[in-house]
Order: sequence, then C-alpha cells, then structure tokens
Amino acid sequence: MGTALIVVDVQNDFCEGGSLGLPGGAAAAAAISRRMAEGGYTHIVATRDHHIDPGDHFSDTPDFNTSWPPHCVAGTAGASFHSELDVVPVEAVFSKGEYTAAYSGFEGKSGDGKTLEDWLRAHEVTDVEVVGIATDFCVRATALDAAQAGFNVQVLLDLTVGGSQPTVDATLKDFDEAGVRYTGTPALPRS
Repeated sequence: MGTALIVVDVQNDFCEGGSLGLPGGAAAAAAISRRMAEGGYTHIVATRDHHIDPGDHFSDTPDFNTSWPPHCVAGTAGASFHSELDVVPVEAVFSKGEYTAAYSGFEGKSGDGKTLEDWLRAHEVTDVEVVGIATDFCVRATALDAAQAGFNVQVLLDLTVGGSQPTVDATLKDFDEAGVRYTGTPALPRS
C-alpha cells in the first residue's frame, strides 16, 4: 500500500513562452518541486506529451478542443520538462501521444514499455495524487483514468494550471461524478 504523486505534463510548451503556454505554468512547476521536497509519497512519477506524428491532433487551424498547434514534439526543447520542475525525485516517466492525441498518462509507457497502471500496481500503489498541466485536459484525463482503474484519487488543484474557467468547471463536475477528490483552486488565465 502506498501513495504516488503523478506529475502531469509540466513541459516547456505548456508553460509561458511555449506553443501552448499557460500563464502560471512556471510557478506551478516550482510549487510542484516544493511539494515533492516535502516528501510523504511512496513514489513519484511523471507523464509527458511526446509527439512524433499525432495526426489531426496537430492543426494549422486548431479548435483548441480536439486539435492544437504543434507542441511537445519529440526531441525539441518544447517537449522537455520545465527547468523549475525538479526531476530528481521522479522515478519513471511515461511518454504518451507519439502517434495519437493521448491526454491521459494512462495512455503512456515508460522507457521499458510499462504502462502507468502496470507500474503503479507493481509498486503496490493504492492512492494517487495528481498535479500538473492542464487541469481541464491532461490532468483531468489522467485523474479520471486513475479512478476508473480503481485507485483512490485526489487532484491538488493548487498545483495545476487550467485553460479556462468553463472547462475547469466542467472538469470538477466530472471529478464529482467519478469520485475523484480535489482540493484548492487551479491557476487560470485572466479573461
């Protein structure tokens, strides 16, 4: 029995200056690093977008719902973890979306080919806390998949960054329906 922290997609392209940069991304990266330093987790893992050719997930005319400007392309600086995120405590990284959209960390695989669910079960994790970017997309999908897989899930919203208030509100309703607990308030762009 143990608790894992899942750090979702704290990458350069999702922080200020990135192709899909959200205000507050760098601050969230630093805050997540401070939380990891406080300890209390049995394991810490991270997910990352790692796109090679994700098809119509990339678009020159994105709708910012199912299609997006190119981001987190494998091998580019935009795909790297933000410099404010301390990666030393991270035991495994799960890359997702090489050839698909892949919002959930549970769609990713580690360097040795393990899925996130298999890795957590092999390490006897029963509870997960989820943080990262963006609250209403990849954090949402990862938390909901964790609940679906039978883990006890809590999202630390103070350590997330959302895209918009309406989509964050819809995400919280989804969390309520799925039994995902949450605390705090995500950073949001000013409207």
